[in-house]
Amino acid sequence: MADEGPGRQHDERDLLDTVERKEARKLAARRHGRRSIAFGLGLFGVVGWSVAIPTLLGIALGLYLDRVAPLGFSWTLTLMIAGVGAGALVAWQWLQREGRRRDDDEEGT
Repeated sequence: MADEGPGRQHDERDLLDTVERKEARKLAARRHGRRSIAFGLGLFGVVGWSVAIPTLLGIALGLYLDRVAPLGFSWTLTLMIAGVGAGALVAWQWLQREGRRRDDDEEGT
C-alpha cells in the first residue's frame, strides 16, 4: 500500500500526541475542579483592558494631533485603529503565554 510510508507514521504519532495532551488536560481539569466565575471575569477584564487602554491612548493622542497638526485624514481614527490593533496583539500574546503556562503546569502534574 502507498499509504504506509513514513509520512503516515509521522501523522499518526502527531495524532496520538494530540490525543494524549488533550486527555492529560481533561484529567487535570477534573483533579483541580472547575474554575470559578471570578477567574473568568478576571480573565475577561485583563483581555478587555489590554485592548481598551491602547485604544483610549490612541484616541487621546489623535485628538491632540487633530488640533495641533490637522492633515487630510483623521489622526483620531487612525490612531484609534492602531490602538485596537496593538491592544489585540498584546491580548493575543498574553493568552498564548497563559495557555503555554497552563500546558506546562499540566505536564508537570
